Amino acid sequence: MQQPFTHYLRVRYAECDAQGVVFNARYGEYVDVAATEFSRAVWGNYQDLLARGLDTQVVKLTTTWVAPARFDDVLAIDVALAHLGRSSYQLTLTHRCHPTGKHIATSEITYVMVDSGAYQSTPIPDDLRQRLTDAGAGQVSNHAGVELPG
Repeated sequence: MQQPFTHYLRVRYAECDAQGVVFNARYGEYVDVAATEFSRAVWGNYQDLLARGLDTQVVKLTTTWVAPARFDDVLAIDVALAHLGRSSYQLTLTHRCHPTGKHIATSEITYVMVDSGAYQSTPIPDDLRQRLTDAGAGQVSNHAGVELPG
């Protein structure tokens, strides 16, 4: 099995609610940041995608929580391609506490490729389909600044 793309981030104080855990709405932000870093591995510079007359739009985002994350925890968010359709693709993001690996949450996000002028659904070009399938495997984005194994 291919290693996923992993994004590391540290939970900031302002992201926690009155119970001292990460506020549920923040997971949407975490997904957006991790998926954006994954996209950099796939598309490279986002402006290059726009220059091709293409863009992506989120059409669905769900999160299922298993355990709380708290202030100063480091989250390792694994990003994997779950489905690749004609004009859409779905990513599964697994949020884990680093370094314990404790499962915190799982998110799924669905994007649709659109024409950047008309914002109408358009097929994902073959070269980008291949990049979605191959890119990001085993790559790391470390915004937490923590030492990683290996």
